[in-house]
Amino acid sequence: MQARKVALSLLPLLLLFSTAIGSPGQEFWITIGKETLDSSMKQIGLAHFNVEKAVGDAALVKINEEALPALSKLMHHEFKRCGGYFRHNSYEDALETLALNRSVPHTINKEFVDYSINSQLLVKSIIQNVRAVSIEGMIRQLANFKNRYYKSKHGINAANWVADFWRNLAKERSDTKVELFEHSQSPQPSVILTIKGRSDELIIIGGHLDSIAGWWNRSNAKSPGADDNASGIATMTEVIRVLLQRDFVPEKTIKFIAYAAEEVGLIGSQDIARFYSDNSEVVAGVLQLDMTNYKGSDSLDIVLISDYTNAIQNEFLGKLITTYLDGVKWEYDKCGYACSDHSSWTKVGYPASFPFESKKRDMNGNIHTARDTIDVSDGNALHAAKFAQLAVAFVVELDR
Repeated sequence: MQARKVALSLLPLLLLFSTAIGSPGQEFWITIGKETLDSSMKQIGLAHFNVEKAVGDAALVKINEEALPALSKLMHHEFKRCGGYFRHNSYEDALETLALNRSVPHTINKEFVDYSINSQLLVKSIIQNVRAVSIEGMIRQLANFKNRYYKSKHGINAANWVADFWRNLAKERSDTKVELFEHSQSPQPSVILTIKGRSDELIIIGGHLDSIAGWWNRSNAKSPGADDNASGIATMTEVIRVLLQRDFVPEKTIKFIAYAAEEVGLIGSQDIARFYSDNSEVVAGVLQLDMTNYKGSDSLDIVLISDYTNAIQNEFLGKLITTYLDGVKWEYDKCGYACSDHSSWTKVGYPASFPFESKKRDMNGNIHTARDTIDVSDGNALHAAKFAQLAVAFVVELDR
């Protein structure tokens, strides 16, 4: 009922926006969840939203580029998704995604992965060094950018700033490097920090770098994105810091990825996941950190997203929380199709998990606006610190 009220309140604005688009501009192929079709067609407008076909739980749609912000707004307000759709660089790529949606199970298990917990002394020695104040500082610095929109100079500058920050953290390590991953559909690059292991098998920790607010003039909109998703990047950065501080030398190769352009169709993570899949990379596990610092409920700390993720790896995460995070309460919830960057890895067959900051019903209502500041999270990063500890445990235990 609450979602319906929000949708109805948005309807006049969305219809006005649809009318204001005028003649169609550049068009793109996207895939979205079939359960969102009715609302999307009604509120975006058929002139800018044309359904080609549907397979399984997804639909292939051609959409005018100028209607994408309205679609993103709808996905957030009505369906409580940070992303909500895949944007494709060709019709052939969109068709491939539909085929994968039908043929790739959502709970793939990699038989070679050892999900036992046997490194307690090492994990505890590292997670005790996680500092909420360090995460808070990083959130504030990222939120100081006017926005991190993928097409804006601020978004590109933010990516370069993160790369430089990570390089400084790793400057004493010869086994660690930071690179930019360029995208054909995004001027903003993704940032990848690699800690080379004794094997090429990969453990991936990721979260998106970009932020978004407003429907028009988005390159100049105020979009601090403190929770969505400076919190995830700051949480990742703290994991990097404590692992390097401990002189952690992994068996597997660890990659930390700040994805570009998640807010406009999971562009960065799709490109990277597809690149790794096309090159037959072996990935032991993927962990997504997207929004980690807004505690939506006093009675719950971490929510494990159960759909479009790997069920067995999710069980492993639950055991890690119980083992290493004293007093932290967790539950399962669902997020929906293409909800965040974990979906990009799931669709090409890699085991991915997504620990989230709250139940969907308690989700931060300030994201995608100028109000998404750290003040909404009581001006600290105590909640995000739990996710940093969980990510450390995930890396160390999956590595051994």
